[in-house]
Formats: sequence, structure tokens, C-alpha cells
Amino acid sequence: MSRFAMLAAACLMLAACGTTTPTARPQPPSSAAAAEAGYPVTIRNCGKDYTFTAAPRRVVVMNGGSIGEVSSLLALGLGDRIVANAQSYGASDEPGWVEAVAALPSGGFKRTSFNDIPRESMLGLRPDFVLATSGRQFEPRDGFATREELRAAGAATYTPESTCGVGVRQDQSIEDSYTLLRDLGRIFHVSDRAEKLVAESRRRIAAVSAKVAGRPRPKVMLIIPGMSMGSNAFSSIGAKGIWNDIFAKAGAVNAFEHTSDDLFTNLSKEQVAATKVDAVVIVDWLNPDPDAEARKLFAQFPHWGRKYVVLADSAYVAPNNATAVEKIARVIHPEAF
Repeated sequence: MSRFAMLAAACLMLAACGTTTPTARPQPPSSAAAAEAGYPVTIRNCGKDYTFTAAPRRVVVMNGGSIGEVSSLLALGLGDRIVANAQSYGASDEPGWVEAVAALPSGGFKRTSFNDIPRESMLGLRPDFVLATSGRQFEPRDGFATREELRAAGAATYTPESTCGVGVRQDQSIEDSYTLLRDLGRIFHVSDRAEKLVAESRRRIAAVSAKVAGRPRPKVMLIIPGMSMGSNAFSSIGAKGIWNDIFAKAGAVNAFEHTSDDLFTNLSKEQVAATKVDAVVIVDWLNPDPDAEARKLFAQFPHWGRKYVVLADSAYVAPNNATAVEKIARVIHPEAF
């Protein structure tokens, strides 16, 4: 598996949140005493309990291929707690988010072949909280510090429950994004902010679902051009993952959901051509021209519809899945808006 494939497999998970644009240096809580009033807090994550006696102040965010985790922290107003961030997706569906992420400290370390934080650099950063996209980022064979080593060094660790291992749980949904926000809200004693984001996300998604209710459900394909996840020509087509819930909320179905039990399906051009596709979701991952990728697909498959939408970070577990739902619904059900 290529380095890019491993990054992608580690990352895909998303959530719905409001339109809040994160700032690179949000204001901390009004006072340390107020921030610590709600402690101790115990969070169970990936089978282990982590007890916090105060809000973490030296946070390190590992890469994983998305900006879902770091944007969740920023949306919650916690950017000032980050001492090193390795997440940089290169694109966002929200104005200002790329710039906000780029303004965070990078830590100044030499990255691993997976474009992430190596063990010695991680321990040298002296974190008290490490936020990762998946359990893969704590694998010693890949050059990372383990969760046990970090615990011994005084750092709690967290990864979304749907990606505790090296893969992604098949039934991943937008609720996983809400869980991420709520857990971070409890850890940092900003649950009120988390609940506001969740409530706004639910409101936006419910509004879309109401508009598309009862309408025919087009078949949609999600693909990440330029990413290889297998040996066939089309190995980065989404099968299982959070996007299936996003599609459902937008009034669509995944045309390739049942072709694999994995996150991605691995198909030949002939297999793809034989599948009915009404619209395409192009995921913009380090892509200089995602619109050109859509044109290339339609040239190969002229019998498909010509509808497509470009998404970036809102297709994973993150604080802006509502944006993905809205954008997809407007493309496949324009008559409803």
C-alpha cells in the first residue's frame, strides 16, 4: 500500500457542525479557575479510561490525511492550546479554514514517510494531549510513539471511536462527528460550545432532509482522484464510510456501497462503467484542478449524468458535515432549493 493510501485509510471520518469559522488564536476561557471547575473528567476512548484534572494546555494534532480533528479544536475555540499541528489538507469547504490551520505552530520537526510526527519528536514536544485520526498513528512499527509511551510521558491520547484500529468502522456516521465534538468539549470544559455546534449542524441537516424528503434518490459516486488504494484503475471510490450517511441526509445513495466491505472499493474501468451513476462527488485532496478530474471522468463514462460537486474536509469526521449535505443536495435536487 502506498504512503498516500495509508494516509487516506487513516483519515476518513466526518461530522456536521455549524458555519463557525475557526480562528488561529481563539480566546481562552475567562479564567483558569473557571476552566477547572468541572474537573476531574474521565473519558473512555478506545477501551481505555483517561482522567483529566484540568484542560490540556499542550496539544499535538497528528496528520491522518484530513483536518477534521484540528478544525474541531478550532471550531471549539481551542487553537491556543495547540503546540504542534501536522494536519494540513490543502483545501476546505469553509472560508478561512485553510488559513486558520496554516497559522498554527507546526512543531518544526522532520516528518516520517507518512508525513506525520515521529516518536522522538513527539516525546520531545512534551504534549499533555495527543489527538489522532486513527489508531494507526500510534503504531510503533510505523515509527510512532505508542499510546502507552505517551501515557507514561504524561499525555492522554484520543482518536475517534470509529477509527480506534487501523481501519474505519463500517457504520461510521455523522453521529461520530458529534461524539468527537462532545468528547473534546468535556475534555476542555467547553461542552456548551460543543452542544451549540451540534445543535446548529442538526438544524441545517434537518432543513435539507425536509426539502428532499419523498424525492427519488439519485445514485452518487464518491472518488478521490490521484489516490491509489489498490491495484485496479479505480481504487479510491468510496464504499463504506461516513459519506453514506451524508448521502442519505442529502437525499442520495452510494452507487458503490455494496461493492466492498472496506472503506474503498477496488474496481476495474469495466466494473465502474456497468454501474449507474447520476452524480459524482470529487474529493479535493491535494488536487490542483478537481473540476478537471470531473471532466475526465465524464469523458470516460459519457452515459453518466453530468452532475458533480467538489468537497474537501466536509466529507470526513469533522465539524462541517452539514456543508457537505447542503452542497450535495443542491446539486442532485436543485428543484428543492
